Amino acid sequence: MVLYEKAPAKINLSLDVLSKRDDGYHNVEMIMTSIDLSDRIELFELNQDRIEISLESRFVPSDERNLAYKAADAIKRKYGIRRGVHIKIEKSIPVSAGLGGGSTDAAAVLRGLNRLWSLHIPMDELANLGATLGTDVPFCVYGKTALASGRGEVINALPAPPPCWVILAKPDIGVSSRTIFQRIIVDELAHQQTQGVIQALRANDFELLCRSTGNNLEAITVQLYPEVQRIKDAMRQAGASGVLMSGSGPTVYGLVEQESKAKRIYNGMRGFCDEVYFVRLLG
Repeated sequence: MVLYEKAPAKINLSLDVLSKRDDGYHNVEMIMTSIDLSDRIELFELNQDRIEISLESRFVPSDERNLAYKAADAIKRKYGIRRGVHIKIEKSIPVSAGLGGGSTDAAAVLRGLNRLWSLHIPMDELANLGATLGTDVPFCVYGKTALASGRGEVINALPAPPPCWVILAKPDIGVSSRTIFQRIIVDELAHQQTQGVIQALRANDFELLCRSTGNNLEAITVQLYPEVQRIKDAMRQAGASGVLMSGSGPTVYGLVEQESKAKRIYNGMRGFCDEVYFVRLLG
């Protein structure tokens, strides 16, 4: 039996780091929404009790370092599964981009193995298992639009954003989330309008949403990688609204209501970097 699972990318409508925890992690508030840029996960059972990963990417490991491998290993250990699986990953989401590529692959493996092995694990239990793998994995288990708080493991569903197009532009660099979080000085952060984003979503108000988006990791990433700011400036000048860096970066997105305008911005941004995407929201 072969089973397929879609693994959508996410963007952050807000990201606010609140405090440093005793366990070394940070308390956060993040509003995330899924977008129509997805990896494709293929799962099929092996005759032997082992985990195999295959993918065509020189930037992503195909061994136990891969988050999808860790997800399969976690579900096997947690529920005492003595069966093997081959996981094929078809990558479309750029790597180390702030779009949750590794996290959404791991979440898709959790959902897919739940189906493949008929485990009947509730979604909230899968999300809790995902929290042991990474900050964004619990959100990616559910997808759609939600507020993630705590370490990222507390998920509260929110209304979908107003319908719009999303332009993504990723400079030719990869950013390590760990590197950015290590540089955080919480007392120096400008806190974001999480409640403003929630209000905009509940009111289905595009303009308020664009005014309220914010990410207090952005200044740290821009200091290390000034090209992120250049892309933001170019996207704003091209006419995009709600322009923001997603996650720890370096991908910048802009929200656009009109398709024709979004296409013009997409074409213009292709002159600034090679990886530019024109997608819809799924959340």
